[in-house]
This record gives sequence, C-alpha cells and structure tokens, in this order.
Amino acid sequence: MKYTEVIQQMTLTEKCAILSGKDEWSTREVKRLNIPSMTCSDGPHGIRRQAGAGDHLGLNASLPATCFPTAASIANSWDVNLGEAVGKALGEEAKVQDVNVLLGPGLNIKRSPLCGRNFEYFSEDPYLAGKMAASYARGIQSEGVYSCVKHFAVNSQETRRMAMSAVLDERTLREIYLTGFEIAVKEGKAKAIMTSYNRVNGIYANENEHLLKDILRGDWEFPGIVITDWGGSNDHTAGVKAGSNLEMPNPGLDSARILLRAVKEGESTEAEIDERVDELLSAIFETQESAKDKKAEFDIEAHHSLARKAALETAVLLKNEENTLPLKKGAKVAIIGDFAFTPRYQGAGSSVVNTTKLEIAAELHAEYPEIEVVGMAKGFLRHGGEDLALEKEALELAKNAELVLFFFGLDEMSESEGLDREHMEINNNQIALLSRLQTVNPNIVGILSAGAAVTMGHSVHLKALLHSYLGGQAGAGAIFDLLTGRENPSGKLAETYPIRGEDGPEYRYYPAKEKASEYREGIFVGYRYYDTTDTKVHFPFGYGLSYTEFQYSDLEVTEDGVRFQIKNTGERDGAEIAQLYIGLPDSKIFRAKKELKGFSKVFLKAGETKAVEIPFDDKSFRYWNNVTKRFEVEGGVYRIMVGASLTDIRLEGSIEKAATTDKLPYQEGGLEPYFSGKVTEISDACFEKLLGYPIPDSSWSGELDENDAICQMYYAKSGLARLLFKFLEGKKKEAERKGKPDLNILFIYNMPFRAIAKMSAGNVSMEMARAMLKVVNGHFFKGIGGLIGGWFRNRKENKAYEQALEGGKEWTP
Repeated sequence: MKYTEVIQQMTLTEKCAILSGKDEWSTREVKRLNIPSMTCSDGPHGIRRQAGAGDHLGLNASLPATCFPTAASIANSWDVNLGEAVGKALGEEAKVQDVNVLLGPGLNIKRSPLCGRNFEYFSEDPYLAGKMAASYARGIQSEGVYSCVKHFAVNSQETRRMAMSAVLDERTLREIYLTGFEIAVKEGKAKAIMTSYNRVNGIYANENEHLLKDILRGDWEFPGIVITDWGGSNDHTAGVKAGSNLEMPNPGLDSARILLRAVKEGESTEAEIDERVDELLSAIFETQESAKDKKAEFDIEAHHSLARKAALETAVLLKNEENTLPLKKGAKVAIIGDFAFTPRYQGAGSSVVNTTKLEIAAELHAEYPEIEVVGMAKGFLRHGGEDLALEKEALELAKNAELVLFFFGLDEMSESEGLDREHMEINNNQIALLSRLQTVNPNIVGILSAGAAVTMGHSVHLKALLHSYLGGQAGAGAIFDLLTGRENPSGKLAETYPIRGEDGPEYRYYPAKEKASEYREGIFVGYRYYDTTDTKVHFPFGYGLSYTEFQYSDLEVTEDGVRFQIKNTGERDGAEIAQLYIGLPDSKIFRAKKELKGFSKVFLKAGETKAVEIPFDDKSFRYWNNVTKRFEVEGGVYRIMVGASLTDIRLEGSIEKAATTDKLPYQEGGLEPYFSGKVTEISDACFEKLLGYPIPDSSWSGELDENDAICQMYYAKSGLARLLFKFLEGKKKEAERKGKPDLNILFIYNMPFRAIAKMSAGNVSMEMARAMLKVVNGHFFKGIGGLIGGWFRNRKENKAYEQALEGGKEWTP
C-alpha cells in the first residue's frame, strides 16, 4: 500500500467514515492527520460546481462554466484530438473551481434511442465510445483532475434505473457494454469509475464482484477509485469488499457504523477497508497536490472559441438536395422556429451547465452579412399544441423569402435524466407547420436540435438538413458558419437513425418490465442488427455529408493494419472520417456482418491526396468465448472494409488469422435466431440457452422490499402509500404538460426505498427506512414504532460517532 504509515495512524472509526461522503459533493477530512477533503462535481460537458447548498439534480445555482457540446454531439466528430482538447478545458475549469474529481464522461451504450439520457452518451458502438471517452480522460487528467467515467455498467435506461436488474449473457456484457470502459481505463488511464444504479445479473453494480474485482481491478488492473452514483449504494459492506471506495453523496454516519459493525462481526476485514482507504487517499493527496498551482480563473473567450470549434466539427449534414447549402451570397432568408429564439444546446438533469455566454440564432444572424434575413417568427409552441396566430405569421413570412431556415427539434421534456422517451417523434405541431411551410415555399433548410435519434419522415419537406445535435453554448455561431459556407461540415453519425422505433432489435424488450431488463437482442445492438439483417434505416451509422467529395484508393492490408489513399476531389477544403470495419463470412459463431474496428479523421485541401493508416489492435479480431472464459480469435479469412460510412464501403481486402483455440461456443444448437441476427422475438428457451441459466423471475413478490422503487407503491397495501403514489404520479404528469421535467419528482419516483437513507445526510438510517417500508406494506403501528425508535437511536449514535471522530477515538457499537 502507498499510504501504510498514514493508515496505521487512523482509527477504524475514521477509516469507515472516510469511505462515505460528508455532504453532497465532498469527502470527509481527518484534520488530526492532515487528510483533506476532496470535491467532486458533475461535468460531462461543462462544470456544475454549485456555489451554495449542493444538490445532485442541478436545482440550485452553479458557478458559470463553458457548456461544450454534449457527448452525443462530440462523438459525431470522431476526433480524439478534439475530445482531448475539450477534456483539457474541462479539467482546467474544474481545477479553477476547486474540483478534484470530474464526474464524466458518460459512455453507456445507446441500446435504445428512447433512453432519456442518450444525449450524455457517445455512441451505440463500444469502440467509438471508448476511444472518445479515453480522449476526454487524457485531457481532463492532464490538468491534475481525476476523470470519473460512468456509469459502470449496463446502464441503458432511466425507467426504474435504481430498482432493476440488467439480465444479459457474458459475451454481450464483455463485447458491447464493457469494451468502452476497458478502452477508457487501459488507453485513457481514467483514474476513477462511477458505478451504475442498476443490478447486473441480479447483483447491484457497486457490489458486483465480477464487475469490480474480477474484471475492473483484475483483468484490467485498474488502480484507481470506484465511486457510487449518487444514492447508488445498496450494501456498503458488500461494496467495499467488492472494490468500491466511496459511497456518495452523504449517507451520514449510518453507513460507517454498519461497516464498522461488519468488521467487528467478521463479515468484513480491516485489511479490506485499509486497501480501499489507501486507494482513496491516493486520489485525495494526488489531486490536492495538483491543486496547489491552480489558476485564479480560466480564459472564458478561449474556451468559448473551443466550444465553437467543437460544435462545428460535430454538426452533421444529413441532406443537401440541389446543393442548397452552403447558402448563396445575398440569399433572402426567413428564420422560423422557436429553437432559433430559445436554443436547445444541452440536456436536462445533473449535467445542466450555467453558461459563461450563450449564442442565440435569432440574435447572431446579424454577424453574417452573406445572407439577408427578411424576418423571424417563432412559428410553433415549443412543447406542443396549436397556435394559429404563430402559424399564420410564419406562413406569411415564408412567402416573402427565397429560403426558409427552420429551427426545430426535441424539447426539454423529451430528453432528461430520470425519464425515458415514449417514442422517437418530434412534437406533431412542428412537423405540421413544416408541411404547411413547404406548400408556400419549397426551399426549406432544417436545423435540427436533439441529443438522440428521432424519426426522419419530416426530411421529405426539406431541401437540406443540418443536425446540430446539442451543440453547447457556441452552437448558434457554428450553425451559421456551416450554413454560409465559412466552414465545411465534417460530422458523421455515431448512432443509427431507424425509420421507426419499432424497427429496433431491443424494442420489444425495452425498458425493464418490473424488476428485470432482459437484453435478449444480445450483441446485435444498433447497426450490428440493422446491417446484419439488411433492415432499412433512414440514416446509417457513420453517415454524414460534406460540401466536397472524397475518393478512396490503393488499399493495402498488412498484419499491422491498413493503409490507403484519400483524395479531396472537390473545390473546397474539408475533412473526411474514414472508417475501418471487419467481418468474418461463414463464421462458426454468431456475429454481426461487420463491426467498427478503427477510424481516422483527415483534413485535406481541395485537390490534395493523403496516405492514411489505421492500425489493428487487440480488439480488431477478438470475441468473448464462453467456453474458454477469455477473448479469443476465430480462425478464418476476414473481410477488411474501409469506407465513408457503414453502408458506403469504398475499399475492400482480406487477411487470414489463425485460431487461438479449437474450443468454440454455440455448437450445440438452439440459438438459430442469433446466427441470423433476427433477434426481435427471442423465445424464453432461446434466451435461456444464451444465458446458460433460467431467466430470473422479475415479477412482484407480494410485499415491497427496500430495493423496490417508490413508483411501485401502486402495489402497496397501505392506502396512505397508494395516495402518495397518486400524488407523485400527478406531479410527474403536471411537469410533462408544462414541458419542463421536475427532476426532484423524477428522482423520487424512480428511487428505491433504501435510497431514502442513502440521500438524507444522516437524518434517516437504514433502520428507519425499513420501518417506513413496514408502513407501506400495511404494518402501520409496527412501522411507526420502529421509525420513532430508529430516529432516537440514529440521533444518539450519530452524536457518539461524531465525538469519536473529533477526538480520534474508536466508536464502540
């Protein structure tokens, strides 16, 4: 251990206490030993350091910070250098604001377009997500701030996220849901990991020894710290034994007492606690030492310029009929759409940033004399519903313009932490207005704002479509730079845009039913399914247009990788994202037709040719073998494909690889749908064959337990509890009608009963939470008696433990 001398001086009471937070964002200090406190902060795309009282949902004001494009946007750049630059800026701002651990980036796999938090995640592909997350981690940590990648693992939905179990086979776990984290740890050297709220195959992620001990600290040799998501600890003792260091935010001293009792009773050992404390002390002392040279402020303008550059690289040109874009000089345009006046530039929830500046399209257009704006109109109500006056104003304006710039997209209620989408549609009133606008002016350019995939039937009404995603505080300027041709779009989609949500491989299994989310589609997530089954999509993975053209040639395939030439054959300078895909025809195991295994972003001047190299790595040919319990390579002749997108393959070659084992999985039959990739209706028998064990029973068991969600109180035997559920349901629906998510209600709605103790700053103990549950289950007097008695015991024991900490003494249970 690195800090043996310090740990030997600590009492067991101090050791147990330091493994839980002291408030919403900080760890406990031990003043007598000069162990300082360490501060965490949200910040996947901007620092959310709260100036006053802390709350993890972003309800209280935070210090001004740069709001960069969200991860869903940045992934479209396919640019690890950009990711590292953004990460470095995030690290610099975190350091200025006395933040030691930055809680990001998020790299959960976009299993479904309906996940309400997809705007915070990079991609449906683990290789791309991992590479981008690694770049963020390198950038953040270059400033001496820890990057805490999240949420580990298999966290793909918001619905009952703290009370459900992700049920999946080991191969899917390893290849799809862990590969991104593996890259972030091994290549990005991320020093912190945040565990997810959910169970993984029945065991909570934060106490899952297979995840934390076998894989993270074992296979990947991760030396850093593991932090719970806020309120995500279930059994603190089990978490510490598995390899988790810090329970957040502030469970008070109840968790410390439980941990200390576990040592006294032999359930845990002091050696296990010492190991976790040592890892935590490394983080505390390293980040505090780094903070000694912090700046008093960061360069607001420089970071705003970087945010503009990021927005430029991440916008995706999806359609451009008749070369409508870039706009002709002197074009008379009408700006229509509420999003031009009130931009959607970030998501909702714990990631909300208080921006240093904010560009607004309706104000910024004056800086672009290349176009003449003949008028502006909001056109529609942001959150749905009809307004004939707004519509009439927009239609009249459109008649007087050569071209319409239509700003539209998903509203705030559509994308939020704590809430999944019910469908992939944009509000009907926006699309209805767009259709009517086309009847009076067929020249419409759509500027779409959304952090996740939407249906694209509306594109028939558009001559051109520029998808800005959630472009951060400088997004409006980037949009006009691209529309006017000052800059050339280069972004490409990091996720598939299906024709309908119902087309997805996960659609029938998403989200969780009751207590389990069954990942029956297996490895066939996103493009792996659509491509393998030849299912038509609106826009494929890796797709994006440019104002110039690129020609690929001269592919060479060697043992080390691929080499080829790209020429810019157009008249404009621009950047191309070349993508490497690998497949194995006639494989004896089931697999996708092709998978992304490398990429390179190349800038070329008009007429210029460059040689491009994309190396193979340890993930190029591997698959997880359930027989040998390790990654293996199947022998055969592999297709090597290089292209501009998944479906636009320009060059193809091959390479033969030798097998690393003759023991192959899936040879006993019963998995035919997986071999065809047609996984939308997997039977119980087939899924059990894949899992290797019976499907866990996820039905409600009769009485609610401490890990059931509060929203499941519709099952409660107590009328009072059912009444409380109706109140929460009503508040939730009221927020939906207003179009603004109530984050407190959403969090309470989905959290389990035990989280009441984990989120109450010590005012509620686990004993009291269990007593509340007795009331809910109809045992009113027994529950109330336990609650009152628990309150007095908790108060007394908290006071005694605090006194022991202050005096450097041991607390005795």
